[in-house]
Amino acid sequence: MQVLQGSLVALVTPLNEDGSVDYDSLKKLIDWHIDEGTNGIVSVGTTGESATLNVKEHLDVIDFTIKHVGKRIPVIAGTGANATNEAIELSQEAKLKGADYVLLVTPYYNKPNQNGLIKHYEEIANKVDIPQILYNVPSRTACDLKPSSVEILSKHQNIIGIKEAVDDFQRIRELINITQISDDFSVFSGDDPTFLESMSLGAHGVISVAANVIPRSISMICRNVLNSELNEANNLNDINKNLYKLLFVESNPIPVKWMLFKMGLIKNIIRLPLIQLDETFHDEVVSELNKLRLI
Repeated sequence: MQVLQGSLVALVTPLNEDGSVDYDSLKKLIDWHIDEGTNGIVSVGTTGESATLNVKEHLDVIDFTIKHVGKRIPVIAGTGANATNEAIELSQEAKLKGADYVLLVTPYYNKPNQNGLIKHYEEIANKVDIPQILYNVPSRTACDLKPSSVEILSKHQNIIGIKEAVDDFQRIRELINITQISDDFSVFSGDDPTFLESMSLGAHGVISVAANVIPRSISMICRNVLNSELNEANNLNDINKNLYKLLFVESNPIPVKWMLFKMGLIKNIIRLPLIQLDETFHDEVVSELNKLRLI
């Protein structure tokens, strides 16, 4: 199993004008990320429009990504669902296709309690023998996986980490404490604006939206922190702070896909019910991309 740390891009899923997956652009994005130093690719997570790809598309994108990456860096397949059986089936398929890890978002909409979440994740871990990363993002799921539940789940041999997207350093500290108990459990930030601080506290890396646009910068910041070069990391991170803000002026992945379109890397297509970035943000985004010499 390849080591998982550093900058893990939550990769977009490029689309054609007819709404189909743009595999030519996806191939180029994958190669670009590897050349720019990205340490791992999350395929079909939230940023990859998992909520609006059908099951065949979902699995086909994972399969294509795994094959094209060719073990150059780890591939983490997004296989979470609000139905436990569906998450099991997606995870089994991802394993068969050769994914290195799976990323399992908490069930959304049906709002299970903590005991339900524990049973959900234990059932997946018992049924599918693949390294699994929990994913907590209550701002999108209306469901919050508490550190006490994570501690219980961390004892399962197949559950090897968590992507925590809550902007709360006390919670990050509680999760880092779990890694002191379970040596093979890792914490990954899921919040670009605060990932540097989380890594400074002991998180192992970031699953990043920003890395879609500035892969080399995010990779270098992670490497700096992991090497205890915090001044260098902070200097690089300060340059990106306005970009982090602009990436979330509308629901992800609306802004990041529009940025990549302006950079000439993908077509300006996103699946309904999401629509293209509102014109009121265009000038500010273009200005920032110019400032960072991305266009």
